[in-house]
Amino acid sequence: MIDPNEFLTPLDFVIAPFVMAILYGIALRIRNRYYPIGHPWRPYFIPGLSIKFVGAILIGLIYAYYYGGGDTFNYHYHARVINSALNESVGKWFNLLLAIPEKGVGEYYEYTTQLWWYRKGSTYTTSAITAFLSAPFGSLYLPTALVFAMLSFSGVWALFRTFARLYPTLTRQVAIATLFIPSLALWGSSIFKDTISLFALGWLTYGSIQMLAYRNFRPLNVVITLISFVLAFAVKPYIVISLLPPIALWGGAVQLKRIGSPQLRTLVGILLLAFLIGAFGALLSSTSDFTERFSLDELAITSQKTRGWISYVNTLNEGSAYDLGDFDPSLTGMLTKFPLAVNVTLFRPYIWESGKVLVFFNALESLALLLLTLKVLSVVGLKQSLSTIRSNPTIQFALLFSIVFAFAVGISSFNFGALSRYKIPCIPFYALSMVLIYYLSKPGRPPLVRQFRI
Repeated sequence: MIDPNEFLTPLDFVIAPFVMAILYGIALRIRNRYYPIGHPWRPYFIPGLSIKFVGAILIGLIYAYYYGGGDTFNYHYHARVINSALNESVGKWFNLLLAIPEKGVGEYYEYTTQLWWYRKGSTYTTSAITAFLSAPFGSLYLPTALVFAMLSFSGVWALFRTFARLYPTLTRQVAIATLFIPSLALWGSSIFKDTISLFALGWLTYGSIQMLAYRNFRPLNVVITLISFVLAFAVKPYIVISLLPPIALWGGAVQLKRIGSPQLRTLVGILLLAFLIGAFGALLSSTSDFTERFSLDELAITSQKTRGWISYVNTLNEGSAYDLGDFDPSLTGMLTKFPLAVNVTLFRPYIWESGKVLVFFNALESLALLLLTLKVLSVVGLKQSLSTIRSNPTIQFALLFSIVFAFAVGISSFNFGALSRYKIPCIPFYALSMVLIYYLSKPGRPPLVRQFRI
């Protein structure tokens, strides 16, 4: 176990305020340039960034003095080892960032033998990103966490921009759903894979919608989208797998609206849907190493193993495990748990399942999401809700992504603590879908889509 006091040193608390001041200075310049006084988005920019800063600092304190260590410090430990190579040469540091040397061989022996996650896929990728971002701050934890928070904010701000432009009369509601959900601030702001994935997801959504719906193929937008895709794929590939089909359907639906003939629009829509289903099915059924690793059958097997291990650990230490019941480690067996898996991700833990303080706060957020869902169903009604979903490609996209993603993490986590982190990419999309169903089903609803560049 790593001693957390090794990372939260007095120097962290001395340097962090100066770094925060610099980052606020950058943010204020951006706000004043792009969102002058009177701009409807201006009131949300600095508060949205501030809640990310609070989350980054708070999670460091929680992991240091409540948990006594954890993943966030492990990533930072690896970053410190990588950055120690700067004492010899920038070349060595760069080679370690890219994991070029063999482990335990030659002149890199003293470094690679200290790196438990060396060449371990996304975990080492996260460590390398942490090393790169922490190098200017002498590998201090809190300053690095603040930089992570600002990057994450840029991603959720891109998500906010996307939907606020589409629905300008719902700016406040969109801001709450994308910028001010507590779990996104707490678990998506510090040194985690989840922070990187939230950053990449926001920009990937923004860039994809720009290209698919608005034909914005400017070089900067293409580059940002490609970088976001690669980053999301490197850190959490299942985010990309969950996102691409819904966003492709969204883009196709928006393009179909531009076809004047109803008959031709229906025919093209059927052909497009058949093509997307066939392409995605072919991808999942192929025999490549990647598709075998991330296939639904592989997810079922991994889920069953994880369930067994967490159940065992929970019997030794009264933890926060949950159980969806027995199921066969196969695609069919896993799909029988679809409603339960989605429910546990979106609406659990329930208040009475809160055995720990942090789980209790997660339960409050889950309760709020459940109450929002019940309000939509009670006020709008199931029939009208389904009609609104059917007529609105944006809601279809947000709801499909959130439900598919909720199923994937709910069926494979089996621990409320881990689930609270893993589920954050789908929470803003689900909240947005409920907000849109509620307000677009009311009389005098705002325009469905704003036809201008976002």
